[in-house]
Amino acid sequence: MPTQLHFHPINSDSLNEAVSNNVTQALAEDLGAGDISASLIDANTRASARVITREHGIFCGAAWVNETLRQISPELEIRWQVADGDALAPDQVLFELSGKAPDMLSAERTMLNFIQLLSGTATRTAQYVSLISHTQTRLLDTRKTVPGLRLAQKYAVKCGGGYNHRIGLFDAFLLKENHIFAAGSIGRAIESAQTAFPGKPVEVEVEDLNELVEAISAGADIALIDNFSIADTQTAVALTRNKLVLEASGGITQDSIAAIAETGVDYISCGDLTKGVEPLDLSMRFLLT
Repeated sequence: MPTQLHFHPINSDSLNEAVSNNVTQALAEDLGAGDISASLIDANTRASARVITREHGIFCGAAWVNETLRQISPELEIRWQVADGDALAPDQVLFELSGKAPDMLSAERTMLNFIQLLSGTATRTAQYVSLISHTQTRLLDTRKTVPGLRLAQKYAVKCGGGYNHRIGLFDAFLLKENHIFAAGSIGRAIESAQTAFPGKPVEVEVEDLNELVEAISAGADIALIDNFSIADTQTAVALTRNKLVLEASGGITQDSIAAIAETGVDYISCGDLTKGVEPLDLSMRFLLT
């Protein structure tokens, strides 16, 4: 297995807080002063509904659904048929609901928005992971996430079989071209980082093999090789073996990822996991009672 990165994992307390905040904001955005369409239905009208997927994918987002229902009405009941990380097939039932019809209608779009995005993120991740499953390389996400949904999408990446890079700007260094330019050199940037925050992982982005050698000499923990050719990536793997963690990035696509992984890099990071998402096609339908 590749050398372990030292980024802090998402903890359950942070994720629970994010779920609550995400749902509160989404409902405020959607409901505003109240659901005028649902208000046309008698408040005591009861109904049952079923949510299905129309396509293959990986499910993610149960906690966001549960929290949406809790905030709309604790009386709404849900019967789950899937769990986060489960593979889905077209027309598969995800869950069934029962309760007051106006409450179910008010919850519908917010629930589906969360799970279609997060399932889409998990599904895209799983597609990439399958392309490198014959190697030891691990797939990382990035900070290229939907604003306000950083932890949600990173959780979805894990459900799809990927791994999390740093959560934000606070938990690890990633010294890129402009940081290095401002500091004066790769060596100076790394030294400043290690002095200012001892114990924090220091990753430096390099654009050629000479910069990689400089990063190794300066004591970086991780080198991010940006848009390297396959030949240069192979050389980088040989140069860094047992010296530091090697991460490849830059323009990673489903067409290119396998060849990069086959060079033996420890990690590949890919912004497409979270910014190129195609939401899963889902549907909620009331059932005859």
